[in-house]
Amino acid sequence: MHSILGRESFCRNDCFNAAWHGGNQPVALLRCYGGPGCFDSSLKLIQSVGSCVSQLSLHNIPQILYGVQVRRVASEDLGCRRGEFSRKHYASVELLISSDADGAIQRAGRFRVENGSIDETSDYTPGTWRRTDVHLENPEYHTRWYFKYFLGKVHQNYVGTDAEKNPFFLSVVLSDQNNQRVPQYRAILWRRTGTLKISLPYSPTKTLSVKSILSAMNVDRFEKGPREILNPEIQKELLVLEEQEGSVNFKFGVLYAKDGQLTDDEMFSNESGSETFDRFLNLLGDSICLQGWAGYRGGLDTKNDTTGINSIYTVYQGHELMFHVSTMLPYSKENKQQVERKRHIGNDIVTIVFQEGDDTSPSFKPSMIRSHFTHIFALVRYNSQNDSYRLKIFSEESVPLFGPPLPSPPVFTDHQEFRDFLLVKLINGEKATLETPTFAQKRQRTLDMLIRSLYQDLMPDMPKNMLNRRSFSDVLPESPKSARKKEEARQAEFVRVGQALKLKTIVRGDAPTSLVTTGLCRKEPWESQSFCSSFPYDIVCGDSWGQSLLVATDSAGVMLLEDSPTLPPVQVFDKTLTVKQMHVLEPQDLLIARADKGKDARLYVYRLSTLKRGIEERQLVRTKCDSRENKLEKTKGCHLYSINTHHGVELRIVVAIRNKLLLITRKQSRLDCLSSIATVTGTTDSPVEDFQYIREICLCDSPVVMALVDGPTGENDHMICVAYRHQFDLINESTGDAYRLHHVDSNRVNFVAAIDVYEDGEAGLLLCYNNICIYKKVCPFNGATPMIQPNTSDFHFSWNQMPNAIVCAFPYILAFTTDSIEIRLVVNGNLVYTAVVPELQLTASRSDIYFISSAPINSASNCSSRDTSSQSSPQTPTGYEMPVFPSPLGDGEAPSKHIYKIPLSNLVGRSIERPLKSPLVNKVLTAPAPSVIGPTPIIASTTSLSLSRMEIKEIASRTRKELLGDETEKNEQENQGGRPEENSRDQHH
Repeated sequence: MHSILGRESFCRNDCFNAAWHGGNQPVALLRCYGGPGCFDSSLKLIQSVGSCVSQLSLHNIPQILYGVQVRRVASEDLGCRRGEFSRKHYASVELLISSDADGAIQRAGRFRVENGSIDETSDYTPGTWRRTDVHLENPEYHTRWYFKYFLGKVHQNYVGTDAEKNPFFLSVVLSDQNNQRVPQYRAILWRRTGTLKISLPYSPTKTLSVKSILSAMNVDRFEKGPREILNPEIQKELLVLEEQEGSVNFKFGVLYAKDGQLTDDEMFSNESGSETFDRFLNLLGDSICLQGWAGYRGGLDTKNDTTGINSIYTVYQGHELMFHVSTMLPYSKENKQQVERKRHIGNDIVTIVFQEGDDTSPSFKPSMIRSHFTHIFALVRYNSQNDSYRLKIFSEESVPLFGPPLPSPPVFTDHQEFRDFLLVKLINGEKATLETPTFAQKRQRTLDMLIRSLYQDLMPDMPKNMLNRRSFSDVLPESPKSARKKEEARQAEFVRVGQALKLKTIVRGDAPTSLVTTGLCRKEPWESQSFCSSFPYDIVCGDSWGQSLLVATDSAGVMLLEDSPTLPPVQVFDKTLTVKQMHVLEPQDLLIARADKGKDARLYVYRLSTLKRGIEERQLVRTKCDSRENKLEKTKGCHLYSINTHHGVELRIVVAIRNKLLLITRKQSRLDCLSSIATVTGTTDSPVEDFQYIREICLCDSPVVMALVDGPTGENDHMICVAYRHQFDLINESTGDAYRLHHVDSNRVNFVAAIDVYEDGEAGLLLCYNNICIYKKVCPFNGATPMIQPNTSDFHFSWNQMPNAIVCAFPYILAFTTDSIEIRLVVNGNLVYTAVVPELQLTASRSDIYFISSAPINSASNCSSRDTSSQSSPQTPTGYEMPVFPSPLGDGEAPSKHIYKIPLSNLVGRSIERPLKSPLVNKVLTAPAPSVIGPTPIIASTTSLSLSRMEIKEIASRTRKELLGDETEKNEQENQGGRPEENSRDQHH
């Protein structure tokens, strides 16, 4: 116990709270911020309080302090993880060498090895791994926009050339997002470098022009302005362009290796596998007869049995998967190299290597395989002692990071869980490989050739195909009903051609996956809970206070909402104090608020304990006049402020007053840390005296976005990121020196956020503007001068819609738009989910995430884009009617708002078992157990389990009858509750 309470361990942590009870009455609240002799000083101060703590046994204090310290660290770590991420969770690059029996080097290569190991210097013991972060990245039902939202519906297609004379195509549709009564424009820009997608909000009073849509995509200059293409056959060509993103079906190699086999010739020469290998194949999928096989064949011969008699096949989340199993491919006794087997498995991007033997025997290395095409190897070993599988992933160095990260240790005792993890890892791995320079350049050349060929075919016919010759600046037509009969006939033919193409794609098996799947509910980390229904006021800002929510409204002041539907809101400040921005810092016992506007704007600081006491004693609601002692006078006229993420040791505040930055700190003192006890002795309720003004820094313009970046040492190496004009600058706090971090090359700039994140303890910044997000790594240079790291560690990605707010919660980064939450992975920017949330507004995100929506609780289950698409048959609206959008509210009709909550512990606590290294934090413990998900999530989630091949054809047949006008009653497909391969087994056996 003495070693635990020693100075090194006890004083290391920035702050913690302990509530001591004498009987049932609270006696004192201790806050310790560390420092020499803090424990002895705390005891003396507690003893001096007198009768208030007379019931406390001093010999119990160490146990109380120790228990609180552990709980505080876990909570603090959970909060810090929102700004933490680590690419080391996705393996490290190693040079792997293969040698022969004499020790001579045969082959060598650099691979990223992922084995689930943690930092060797860490004494962390992993707990139970929770498989809540197994997601297909960039799922087709979210990325194949043209098939899902355009094909078979009335939309516009345009062709033009940019300033570099490169042709491009633009497709625009006005649609209802997944029948959620959320109208929006969707646009796809087809270019040689790839497709760019964006969603723009719909306004009944303001229509968009083609020019404004292209401007939103950062295309402002043209060699030839866009012209509309009226030929309905253009849909077929654009569908071909979209299919260049990659196949929806996959083929994987499966190589069997006996214990001790270390060369590819030995592995490929195994005529048959073992019993454990057969069980593994049975886990992967079904054994199917190749001759006459009508499904996805993955390059195998289905007519003459030249590639074997049987193979392993399955359908996973709508993806058809064919496995090239080495022992099922043709075997030749004369050919020791087994060329026929190598021809198939050697041309697979991803290969599973099933190796017999225990962990002590020599292990497989990618350098043992002579293949320039295979980029990813998944090494699987079976342990018969505990009936478990161990997984290890080798990825060629150029392959981008992909998930899910392996657990620590990477051992799976649940075989179904292992199957799900392995298949998702393989699918994500092949998608990631297609982004390597080799494949990306090939895809770009193919796109360039297709686009130029299509452009040359269309341009001679453009004059005669132009109907009414709509000018470049004309708005997009909203209602085809107002067009002439000729236009209506053209649109009817346009829709008919598109629906026929859609049907053909479905029957062929190349449709985006969830359109041919059913759903089985599975809770996802981003599922939300209902917090407050029908809140009557508009919320300006807010922050979490324990399990409650403190919100500033536009007309009712500041209110505290309890985490209970039976408790009414409590007014803390009346409407005379108009709060625009706030932070609730519980470890600091502090509320920071920016109130009023213009010259009257100021920062106000309050002790939370004082506010809480006033609420409990039912004192009068505070007014602006009551806050005169809480003003930070030098902040007069401020329009923005920001605090540092890791504010436990030292709170830093930067306040923007026009083009001037004011740096303020609050250093913790030994006596002030016991704030609640100090109030008993008569100390003032206002913490204004705790703050000190450090310096002023002048800028060339008023900042729109700010972020404080912690330096690695905390000694004069902190920085400030500011965004103004068309740039992000980095300011040294100590010297005021500025460094250009990023210049925005766009006519219009909408700055969203600058988020300080820490990769393995090293500072970086997520710069978000328009629909772009850029990660820049930042490191101090010569102790003070900031320098940008080489761009090898930097990356960028685009959101599908312009966000209003960004929240980083490793491994996820969430964008909150006007009507959706877009969820991506922070390490690579890959999309994992999009939730439709009408009239969305982020309220608080410092700890738990709170947001407002007009979606009522009883329709929560309908707000998932994955649910809607997975439960609907692959059909489009009949005819060519545009979707019916909600009518505007009547006079005096107030929109109802509902508040929802996404617990932070669900996002970060359930996804990370290995600790993250935070700057200025010496010890990190695991996060607390996640809270239970509420019964009424607005963002409902499912994992789609696939239908069999025959059921796919049944859906296509029903759709064909509907498109041909058959009045046969539509039978709703029942949900399938079994494994994907169980459905296919019923058809093949």
